Amino acid sequence: MKNEQSQIPNLKSIINKTEGLQHTSRQTVTPHDTARHHGSGDLSVLATPALIALLENAAMLAVSPCLSPDESTVGVEIALSHKRASPVGSAIEATATLVKVDGRKLFFQLIAHDEKGEIGSGTHTRYIIHRKRFMEKVER
Repeated sequence: MKNEQSQIPNLKSIINKTEGLQHTSRQTVTPHDTARHHGSGDLSVLATPALIALLENAAMLAVSPCLSPDESTVGVEIALSHKRASPVGSAIEATATLVKVDGRKLFFQLIAHDEKGEIGSGTHTRYIIHRKRFMEKVER
């Protein structure tokens, strides 16, 4: 059995930067981001699925500079409390902070704000994968 770190050459750089490694993704809420558009509700406010996508984007981008071109991450779990609605036109900031690394498994703390304050928070788990092998398994 191969050592996980030998399969993922840049994993050591992620492990060494565990605390504080973060990214903030920003977006202005458009009609395409609303619960009405996503079908998750019937109001013109930021949809929870849109908020989740923005937070996952932040987590992905937080670690992507540490990965080789053959590597990526995939989200496997998210726990989110969407605490307050944000109308169309709101500026959203979604921040993911890497808080723990366990082999290929990455754990993030999430928080999102609009102009009025916090709108959501939670946790997210991603795995480091090899792009080609992952897609070969998906296409079987």
